[in-house]
Amino acid sequence: MQAAENSMNNNKSYTGIDCFRLIAAYLIVAIHTSPLASVSAQGDFILTRIIARIGVPFFFMTSGFFLISGYSRDGQKLLSFVKKTVSIYALAILMYIPVNIYNGYFRMEPFLPELIKDILFDGTLYHLWYLPASVIGGSLAWYLAKRSGYKKAFAVTAVLYILGLSGDSYYGFTERIPAFRYFYTLIFQVSDYTRNGIFFAPVFFVLGGFLADNEGGVFCGNGFPAAQRTDKDGTGNSPKSAERALIKNYLGFAVSFALMFGEAMTLHGLGVQRHDSMYVFLLPCMYFLFRILLGFRGRRLTRVRTLSLVIYIIHPLVIVALRLFAKIFHLQELLVENSAAHYLSVCLLSTLAGIVITVFTDNFKPKKRKSGGGTDRAYVEVDLGNLEHNVREIQKIMPEGCQLMAVVKAQAYGHGAYETAVHLNKMGVGSYAVATIDEGIALRRYGVKGEILILGYTAVSRARELKKYDLTQTLISFEYASLLNKQGIFVKTHLKIDTGMHRLGIPWEEFSKVEKIFSMKNLRIDGMFTHFCCADSREPADEAFTRGQIARFYALVEEMEEKGIPVPKLHMQSSYGLLNYPELSCDYVRIGIALYGVFSSPGDDTLIKPDLRPVLSLKCRVTLVRNIKAGESVGYGRAYTAERESRIALLSIGYADGYPRALSCGRGQVLINGQAVPVAGRVCMDQLAVDVTDAGEVARGDVATLIGMEEDGGISAPAIADNAGSISNELLCRMGGRLPVIVKI
Repeated sequence: MQAAENSMNNNKSYTGIDCFRLIAAYLIVAIHTSPLASVSAQGDFILTRIIARIGVPFFFMTSGFFLISGYSRDGQKLLSFVKKTVSIYALAILMYIPVNIYNGYFRMEPFLPELIKDILFDGTLYHLWYLPASVIGGSLAWYLAKRSGYKKAFAVTAVLYILGLSGDSYYGFTERIPAFRYFYTLIFQVSDYTRNGIFFAPVFFVLGGFLADNEGGVFCGNGFPAAQRTDKDGTGNSPKSAERALIKNYLGFAVSFALMFGEAMTLHGLGVQRHDSMYVFLLPCMYFLFRILLGFRGRRLTRVRTLSLVIYIIHPLVIVALRLFAKIFHLQELLVENSAAHYLSVCLLSTLAGIVITVFTDNFKPKKRKSGGGTDRAYVEVDLGNLEHNVREIQKIMPEGCQLMAVVKAQAYGHGAYETAVHLNKMGVGSYAVATIDEGIALRRYGVKGEILILGYTAVSRARELKKYDLTQTLISFEYASLLNKQGIFVKTHLKIDTGMHRLGIPWEEFSKVEKIFSMKNLRIDGMFTHFCCADSREPADEAFTRGQIARFYALVEEMEEKGIPVPKLHMQSSYGLLNYPELSCDYVRIGIALYGVFSSPGDDTLIKPDLRPVLSLKCRVTLVRNIKAGESVGYGRAYTAERESRIALLSIGYADGYPRALSCGRGQVLINGQAVPVAGRVCMDQLAVDVTDAGEVARGDVATLIGMEEDGGISAPAIADNAGSISNELLCRMGGRLPVIVKI
């Protein structure tokens, strides 16, 4: 599945962040060249020790924004970030060896301990500390956010920041306290500054990740993706709300910066700073600045990203070269002593060198094959706006206090477990149901929070994994519960009760077994449920049977109450259970097929008729159009023979993609150019043919819709499934194999 990339690629890029990379790089150059030193010492302090201090935190936040999403799939992104940063760091160390030889770096004593300290914390040249700080700070922040969520991660990193602050801008106060002075003496034996990857960097990485997930990054402030909202300005917010948010961000930044300015000037006046790089109000200042930058969206500026990094890495080398050039040609007064000219020269030369290096490296990068964003063959298109709508419609029906348990098994019924579950999680849905332990583990690796109930069997030997990934296991029988309990590992569970379906579960009348299960010390019973076998039918006999199941379940609950057994959270209703029996009072409703906006069969009738909208469309490309003569055949078994001169379009989809072979020879239809055209011949494993003789102009690369709506009509999943002698549930679930999931924009 390629959801994350597609979702990001289809949105406009973060042009504001890309542009500010250059500004931040030039601000960092200013710190190392003091542009106003020959004009005004106080002005230079304001520029280099206050204004320019936003440069490095900005880069940390940018890295965190793209690295530390609560919904990252696994640790591969972190590993890639660490490998890339370490590689750049190693290259930079090698590049600056001549400079280090010149300045006597290798004559320091004791050499080896100092070298290790510099490599891990301080950098082998003054500006290179940023790279190990990124590795350490990014890894720490990623782990904390992944393990504990943003609130706890921010709390921990904020404490680290405060400790760093006390050894930086506020050191003059803390050194007066003997215990603190001793603590920081130890710290400064390991790292020259608290401006490093332990104390300084992590909090900004966490803030960047938080903004990506919550405040208008990949997802907008209300938790819904910007691309899926349909307000008139197309930005994901209504014009008025967007304007108000922008004003708040500008105001927040202005106030925070003013407070930081006052803080820095006060500390400077008192002379308490050991190294003036960490301020209390730097945190809110960066938070609001980053939110402002997120509002500027447009074209990707990939080379600007590379250029800013190159400027950061090479500008000290440019400083050395410029000073050498000025000395040789007696231009020190112009290029060195004139601080403003010196700064501008360094910026210009660093930029020119950066442009050359960027172009050179781009030319030698392996070119990635463009795949049409995953739409070059066949694909599933998921409309998350319709998913949001369905959730709201279902929640209107649910009893007060009842929670939605989203059933996302089998790749969320073919809709993509990552795309669907992550989006639901961001909407606030906190309970999920899957069929297998591996489906549950996948959700956790995607970063999905909340309860995840495994509805089916899990080998008791995997009890440790149930605990590790905080999954809730269904107890499918008394024997199973006993075996799971004997593993000696504390596991969260829901108890399933068989009230008449005779599939999984403990028979409702076997109360003694239920009672024993509740006494098993290694099982925590968080829920109890049953499953209706004919809640989709409104036939009198079926309704009577369902009412019987309800009565049996509640009879067991009453007996538990009488015997003093605490009743856990209850659930009975699935999609049809809710729509036909909405009056039932439970703690959860397990919504599967209805969540995705379709019924199992086209003729299904329900008591409640919510306005549900299909979430999935199945589409593919026309790969070839050919003319055949009357009497010629197409495909296996010559099952289709043209009765006239015909135009046949070959489509890049087959039964291996989940399209039923039962729809061969005209039983299935496909939309092309808004026209329904019949399947010609047999559906093959990887392709099928349709007769487009009457469909107007059809060419290679055109999109064919097999399931979904177009302006002039549509083909529904229930209708397709019915034609194939099946139900929507089966049809949709079979699409989770090799089809990429594309989020509709």
